[in-house]
Amino acid sequence: QVQLVESGGGLVQAGGSLRLSCGFSGRTFSTYVMGWFRQAPGKEREFVATISRGGGATSYAESVKGRFTISRDNAKTTVYLQMNSLKPEDTAVYYCAAALIPNNRILATLHLEYGYWGQGTQVTVSS
Repeated sequence: QVQLVESGGGLVQAGGSLRLSCGFSGRTFSTYVMGWFRQAPGKEREFVATISRGGGATSYAESVKGRFTISRDNAKTTVYLQMNSLKPEDTAVYYCAAALIPNNRILATLHLEYGYWGQGTQVTVSS
């Protein structure tokens, strides 16, 4: 069974940076497309970023493009989300997720495509 454990959340001032990490265990990490989602109070969970199995392809939500960077280290079975120029509207619980999708696809942006989720880590950006 896949297990995902996020870390790195916290409180930061607007304009600051945080790096989230997500450790993966239980299956072969390199066979999974990975993603980050977030959910703010009273809002639906929304896509943030996704990365292909080998790390060569990425996709981002428009709201974070140019500020956030997703990466992965298959040797360490870990996926990261570097968040720069943080804004108060980035405040949310951030979730790491793993998707097992057909090999003819390399990215996944819909939360329904992800079968495994971490417990979430809180990110709070103060103004």
